[in-house]
Amino acid sequence: MRRSAHNKKQNADDADKNPSALQVNSSPAGYNHPMTSPKTLLGVIIMGILVGLGIYTYRQVRSSAERTQYVWDFLTDPAANSQYMIKAGTRCGGAPFIFPTDGMAGYLWDDSFNPGHRHQGIDIFAGTDVGVTPVIAAYSGYLTRAPEWKSAVIVRVPSDPLKPGRQIWTYYTHMADSDGNSFISADFPPGTNEQYIEAGTLIGYQGNYSGDPGNPVGVHLHFSIVRDDGSGRYLNELDIENTYDPSPYLGLRLNANDNTDQIPVCEGQ
Repeated sequence: MRRSAHNKKQNADDADKNPSALQVNSSPAGYNHPMTSPKTLLGVIIMGILVGLGIYTYRQVRSSAERTQYVWDFLTDPAANSQYMIKAGTRCGGAPFIFPTDGMAGYLWDDSFNPGHRHQGIDIFAGTDVGVTPVIAAYSGYLTRAPEWKSAVIVRVPSDPLKPGRQIWTYYTHMADSDGNSFISADFPPGTNEQYIEAGTLIGYQGNYSGDPGNPVGVHLHFSIVRDDGSGRYLNELDIENTYDPSPYLGLRLNANDNTDQIPVCEGQ
């Protein structure tokens, strides 16, 4: 359902499994107190770290697997699962951003599809064909589309509504078909730079572009909130550390660490 991700492998040095025990005599006389050797202590620490990483990875991948079932059920029969649908333009709970497209938020920020992978945004599925479901601006700002971008745009927001004075960026992608035929609005051709748009402006339509025609993603919009580098440029969106949790911006439970296995819904929609 998502773009391919690279697995990251973590290795640890083998700990000495048979360290010699050191003993010292102390009162009462003749009683020996065993002391843990540095190698044994290091081995315990490394083992604890590996166990912790294993538990974290298991929980992350498991939560994504559970949400995958929701996504599959929704795409198979959207009408029967319409309770998960959020309409484009909906403002949930007084949040500053509006929802950028019709659909179900199937995968969340910090979901994991493979060990070591961390999802940098949210994936919104409409259950329609490519080029059908509109994508709108979640917040006002200045839109840029790099000359080589077939399916993506990024919008500079000069003042973060949650932290005025801090610049952030909103990123929208997969707006093309599997062959790279763009569904981005003709108002924003390749090379568009710093064009002002209002919240709700039509940006394009959901697609399934992955960069590999033989391996398209499911039709959806990937939306993320990207950090600024402090010099007026956006950081690399592929690294989750360069993105913000979108939950408070959209008024939804979109952090996979807090919402481990549920599909977020907009109360009172």
